[in-house]
Amino acid sequence: MAESFGSDAERYDRARPSYPQSLVDRIVAASPGRDVLDVGCGTGIVARQFEAAGCRVLGVDVDARMADLARQRGLDVEVAAFEAWDPAGREFDAVVSGQTWHWVDPVAGAAKAAQALRPRGLLALFWNAGQPLPEVAEAFAEVYRRVMPDSLAARQWTVPAVDGYTALCTKAADGIREADGFADPEQWRFDWERPYTRDEWLDQLPTQGAFTRLPQAKLEDVLAGVGAAIDAAGGSFTMHYATVAVTTTRTDTR
Repeated sequence: MAESFGSDAERYDRARPSYPQSLVDRIVAASPGRDVLDVGCGTGIVARQFEAAGCRVLGVDVDARMADLARQRGLDVEVAAFEAWDPAGREFDAVVSGQTWHWVDPVAGAAKAAQALRPRGLLALFWNAGQPLPEVAEAFAEVYRRVMPDSLAARQWTVPAVDGYTALCTKAADGIREADGFADPEQWRFDWERPYTRDEWLDQLPTQGAFTRLPQAKLEDVLAGVGAAIDAAGGSFTMHYATVAVTTTRTDTR
């Protein structure tokens, strides 16, 4: 599934949300310099935010299609699974990963990050957890249960979305501790909102992991049902996001 998102890289780049500026600012402030490695950079959504903050960014992604689009957007990208990627002696002030670290082995990935970071460099792994209002969430879930009853999407929002992403942070933190070479990890959280029109949400939906490999007929059924649910809610809805992060710094010794 990690390599399925490039099937429509243009849509992914257009429709996926970015991250709170407060997160970017805090990472930049906590880093000893401005050289950033973006792991699982995709089309460059995270990288462009860090470039806008004055950083020099190198991306690494396993999907050549995503990397190609990121290069078209001006980003320097190397294609590799991060665990197998060769830093070739290069060092960075921050290693970041937005919405992708769950595709990386948590121990091997942390060890690779330690290899690539300068002493006191920052490792920051983060995810956007989206939660609509309960009545909208239930309307969406009803569509998923009908069209794809055995899917993860059908069980989405049965518990708060942030709980699942907090669990990813915990798994990442455990991997960091096992890899060694880092200070004790800490977790950050940033709450924000974004309104979506019907068309904006239907543009994003096919980029989500539950739908990237769905047969076209079922995807069209999902889009029709979700579109009808948004129409019933007045043609738009607000997604409440919590961006959760696990962060740590590289110790002085290697």
